[in-house]
Parts: sequence; C-alpha cells; structure tokens
Amino acid sequence: MPIIKTALTELLGIEHPILLAPMGSAAGGRLAAAVTRAGGLGLVGSGYANSDTIRKELAAAGNTKVGVGFITWALDDNPAALDVALAAGPPAVMLSFGSPAPYAHAIRSAGCKLICQVQTLRGARDAAEAGADVIIAQGRDAGGHSSTVRGTIGLVPAVVDAVAPIPVVAAGGIADGRGLAAALMLGASGVLMGTRFTTSQESLWDAALKQGSLNASGDDTEQTRVFDIVRGSKWPAHYPGRVVKNAFFAKWHGKEEELQSVWREEEKHYTAAPATDLATRVVWAGEGVDLVKDVLPADEIIERVMREAAGALRASARLVG
Repeated sequence: MPIIKTALTELLGIEHPILLAPMGSAAGGRLAAAVTRAGGLGLVGSGYANSDTIRKELAAAGNTKVGVGFITWALDDNPAALDVALAAGPPAVMLSFGSPAPYAHAIRSAGCKLICQVQTLRGARDAAEAGADVIIAQGRDAGGHSSTVRGTIGLVPAVVDAVAPIPVVAAGGIADGRGLAAALMLGASGVLMGTRFTTSQESLWDAALKQGSLNASGDDTEQTRVFDIVRGSKWPAHYPGRVVKNAFFAKWHGKEEELQSVWREEEKHYTAAPATDLATRVVWAGEGVDLVKDVLPADEIIERVMREAAGALRASARLVG
C-alpha cells in the first residue's frame, strides 16, 4: 500500500493520514479499532458526552488504541465524561462545536493529543491559542452537523495559513482518495472522514441506513434542523445537520417553529418508525455521498483511499516551463 508521510502521521504516530470522524451513531469501538489497525486513527463517538457510551465503546475497541470525540457543548453539561475518557489513556481527544479552552489543559496534561474541529477562521485561531495539537477544518459540505458558513475547499487553506505550523486536517465532502490528494494540495496534513465510514462493515448503522446512503446523491442532501427538533436534541441552531432529504424533511423543513410547538407528538411517531422507514428516519450524509458505492471493511476503505490518492498525485498536471 502507498505510504504518504505528513506532519499528521508523524505527530500521531500513524501510518496513513486518515482519521475516523467520531460520529455518535456510527463510530463505535469496533469501527474505531478497525481504522486504527489499518493505519489511521479511529475515534469513538461519546454520544452527548455520555460516560456509559464511552466505557462501552472503548471496551469494544479492546486493546487497540483509539481516540475519543466530544461534542463540546454537551461536555459542558457533563464534564465528568472527560475524566472517564482520560482514565482510559486514549492517544487523542477531539473537541468540536464549542470552546476547547476549559478542557485543553486536562487533556494535554494526561498525555493526550488535543484535536480541535473548527468551522471558521476565528475558531481555528481560538483552538491554536488553546493549545490544539491538530486542527480540523470542517466545511459545510460535511454530513451530520457543521456550520453553514464555509465550504471545505476555501476554508482549509485559509486555516492552514492562519495556524501554521499546527497540522490541519480537512473535513467535509471527502470520501475517496481524490479528496485526500486534494486536501494535501490545499496544505492539509490529512483528512477526517465520516460519510464513507458510515457504510463500512464495522459501522454501528443498521443495514437499512447504509443502503439509504448508498442510494443517495450529494444533490439529495441539505442542511436542516428538523431532525434535531423532533429528537428533542439541544443542538444550537447555527449547527444544522446535513441529511438525505426524505418525506419528513419535506414536511417540516422551513417550518421549524411549527415543529417545535408539536415536537413531543411528532417525536412519538418518529421514534416508533422502524430503521427501515427511510421516509421518516434520518440518514446523515455529506456532499461526497455520491462516491460511496459499497459496504466494505474499514481496512479495505483505507487501502482504496490510499491507492486512489497516490494515483491522483502521480497523475496530477505536470509543470511545463
């Protein structure tokens, strides 16, 4: 398999510059461990900073070293969850969607690398000031929650310039080796991938959700708050989630205030819907979902991405004159 060494691989001691997005619904311990064993770095999702979830998924990872990801505003409500994660000695902790400053010292003092995901230049500078070891620049192309402000291709090089020499990782819309090659050309040291791994064999997703992703196109996706509202989630309004549009989306998108007023009744119908009811249930997916065409083991996904990236870099335009 091709080897691409970057500042990220050297800092984290990994073979390939690929990180698993710590998606609460998909990135369990089994998937995170598979990504780490394949040469990347797997990170488990902590749910909404849920201590029991952290223990369960770290146990599922076994003896394989995996990181832990937190939704920072949820960690603000349950800071003890960080102690649970740090007690396990993860190689890295990732924070996103909130200020990392209150937690940076504890994470780095525990010998963990601090990975901060940001969506704006201001967020990148704040993360650098807080002591981030790695900064992830996430564009609105991403599946699941992100900002509405910047696209990946414009945000990444701006963040690279703003926080150098801190390694920057690109996130949002990257689902194959061409995306990795493009990120490297933009100055990033690696990529964080979510949508591609939701359809891995080790993903926590139900088979129906995986098929929903395989059937989708990036044209079918849009950012919305309706699935957060119906689930009673506390996600801030400025972090909507990119989903595959379905009948529930069509019914309520643009009518968020009305949905908010009846969400308890709608929640009953939503939670009662089986996982196979993709007209109702949410499928989180980024704009790169067009490139997700099969369900593979995580190690095969990484091998394919690395081979594609190497091929893309070799075949890139040649400088003349």
